Amino acid sequence: MERNNLYPIFLKAKNLQVLIVGGGFVAEEKLTFLLKSSPDANVTMVSPFFRKGTKALAKNGNVKLINKKYKKWYLKGKHIVVATTDIPKVNETVYKHCRKRSILVNVADNPPFCDFYMGGIVTKGNVKVAISTNGKSPTTAKRLRQFFEHVIPENVDDLVKNLNEFRKTIKGDFEQKVETLNEFTKGLIEKK
Repeated sequence: MERNNLYPIFLKAKNLQVLIVGGGFVAEEKLTFLLKSSPDANVTMVSPFFRKGTKALAKNGNVKLINKKYKKWYLKGKHIVVATTDIPKVNETVYKHCRKRSILVNVADNPPFCDFYMGGIVTKGNVKVAISTNGKSPTTAKRLRQFFEHVIPENVDDLVKNLNEFRKTIKGDFEQKVETLNEFTKGLIEKK
């Protein structure tokens, strides 16, 4: 049976420099979802043109637009790159430049040229759930995201904050604290 071997992490995009190569619909979509999840992300976009929506998003976020064709020097100081152009050769060049510099790269809709995928994300306050289909079905990830948006209660953030306060009052070493919290929260998943 095939298995998803991706390692999920939650990045502090505020501390990273992100480059999006391209200015079309896919680039705007990637920027939209990035800023929805991480409104304080530092993003540079390079493209000979940008959609109106992209320009509007850039004004509301920490987004720098560069109206030029991609050159490898735009990678300087970048941690993550997303290539979204409709020219496969440009995307492949971006990928190769990133791999030489150990920069994480995602070439939109081209799994062999991706170090990571951008999955479906559900955010309710401090709770964030990420969904991956291993790059096989973005539509399934979208539907799962919609499902979790519906079933995760809006007040889950209150629970998280209350448990954080409770955690601060627990005595003992780390292992004892984890055991106490596990016992206290096991009712959250027990079937009735």
